[in-house]
Amino acid sequence: MSGDGAPPADTIAADGLRVAVVASRWYGEVTDAMTDSAITTCADAGATADVFRVSGAFELPLVCAAVAPDYDAVVALGLVVRGGTPHFDYVCRAATDGLTRVALDTGTPVGFGVLTCDSLDQARDRAGLPHSTEDKGREAALAALETALLLRSLRA
Repeated sequence: MSGDGAPPADTIAADGLRVAVVASRWYGEVTDAMTDSAITTCADAGATADVFRVSGAFELPLVCAAVAPDYDAVVALGLVVRGGTPHFDYVCRAATDGLTRVALDTGTPVGFGVLTCDSLDQARDRAGLPHSTEDKGREAALAALETALLLRSLRA
């Protein structure tokens, strides 16, 4: 299972932080659940979240880069399902490299919630749906919030 070894997903205190949740519309059942979970996680931590929708995972880095300067953290959510062509590899690489670049270029933490799965069933199992074993929307939001708080303390 991919969740083995994950840190505890305890709620943290992130009062007053502003978070941009950038989510793709492809595979809405999965990305909508992840988005709802990320928003709830932010609210539970005392942070506010604004949602921005993009077409697919390939578009995530550009929009994350555009909003990052105005937020304490960004959460990027999407899903790429393996098919029979190299498209999967290209989109996964572009999203991963692009989101890494956003974080490093802007200094704004990016919670990486882009699922790269072999099947839609694998994605559903990670999406925080009622029958899911994992909640990657929550995990990505917690990672972004925790990193934002750490950066804030380092910069103080």
